Amino acid sequence: MEFLWMLIVGGVIGWLAGLIMGRDIPGGIIGNIIAGILGSWLGGVLLGSWGPRISDYYVFPSLIGAIVLIAIVSLILRSVGGRSHS
Repeated sequence: MEFLWMLIVGGVIGWLAGLIMGRDIPGGIIGNIIAGILGSWLGGVLLGSWGPRISDYYVFPSLIGAIVLIAIVSLILRSVGGRSHS
């Protein structure tokens, strides 16, 4: 049951981060889940554990971490997509 909660909360965090950033996360639902889980880890490393907690996720650090992750991925995808192949 804990694994299911991890997927649900990770997906919601990834979805919210995408809404806040105004960018679609590549991969749809799976991309949201991955962004939420990795963003939660990143937020925990950068900001620690504070604020409300849902399952094993601290909401604010997780959301901020997911936003940072989406910004980094967007920059990488933009730089790779912007190159011309001669």
